[in-house]
Amino acid sequence: MSHSATPRVTRPRTVLAMSGETRAAILAPEALDRLARVADLDPRLLVTDFGADDPAQRTGLHEAEVLFTGWGCPPLDPAALSAMPRLRAVVHAAGSVKHHITQDVWDRGIAVSTAATANAFPVAEYTVAAILFANKNILESARVYREARSRVNLLERFPGVGNYRRTVGIVGASRIGRRVVELLRPYDLRVLVHDPYLDEADARTLGVEPTGLDTLAAESDVVTIHAPELPSTRHLFDAPRLALMRDGATLVNTARGSLVDTEALVKEAATGRLNAVLDHTEPEVLPADSPLYDLPNVLLTPHIAGSQGGELHRLADAAVDELERYAHGLPFAHAVDPRTLHQQA
Repeated sequence: MSHSATPRVTRPRTVLAMSGETRAAILAPEALDRLARVADLDPRLLVTDFGADDPAQRTGLHEAEVLFTGWGCPPLDPAALSAMPRLRAVVHAAGSVKHHITQDVWDRGIAVSTAATANAFPVAEYTVAAILFANKNILESARVYREARSRVNLLERFPGVGNYRRTVGIVGASRIGRRVVELLRPYDLRVLVHDPYLDEADARTLGVEPTGLDTLAAESDVVTIHAPELPSTRHLFDAPRLALMRDGATLVNTARGSLVDTEALVKEAATGRLNAVLDHTEPEVLPADSPLYDLPNVLLTPHIAGSQGGELHRLADAAVDELERYAHGLPFAHAVDPRTLHQQA
């Protein structure tokens, strides 16, 4: 008689490695309780420095099979890994793993999971809100109404506003970019996508038009950036490319500030020709005298598009889901592939 294989069910020895601030923000009591049911975990042990001279930490790391990480986790370099001979997996309760996952992790064959997909949800939601508001010219209409304090002739002041058959250009078919595409499907919009790794078949599946970056810039009413920060993407939107954008178009950046030439954008926005919604800038916090703070056609937000407040609990839930899969002998649903990590944020 044949027997189907039964997945192993364990409670892997797990250690938390993140900043104290991150643990307080992400791991609510309910998440810690669930984590403790899934894993063999000492919730009192929090590693913020792999080299700390702490007997309890040394013992915990020596026995650890899984690291449950978050923002503030130190790099997993050879010295750190030498203290964790039994480490088999890293479950990251946040997005990018580039800050702490080193080549040494891959060389040891350690599996890595990320909650980047969960973190893509709020960024995509912010982006869609920015797109819809941009096409309705919300910043300008609110300013006009505030100054008039009376009825505004909308057809006279804003004859071309609206989201019907407008063109949205998405730069980067990343997790976030694809989620934006998905959320935009109910609207009557033309969606262009530029991504060097997006082929025709994948574009058809997404229901978008693949195009060159210059064409996307020239034809879009709103351009939203979701490309990774790489040497090749630095100042992707420089002065010449910004000049290609339509008069009155809006640039949305929830990716990294380095993808946009700040000085060039200031010049374009100061004339009123282009609008911008910026959740990331270069530098990350602009100088106090930056014109971008005061320009009426620019909306600056303080890196708020990603998971904030209650949204952080989604990251914890996603990470615990992954740890539960590991405990049942299943592969991660959101494993990081080192071969494509260079393409990601």
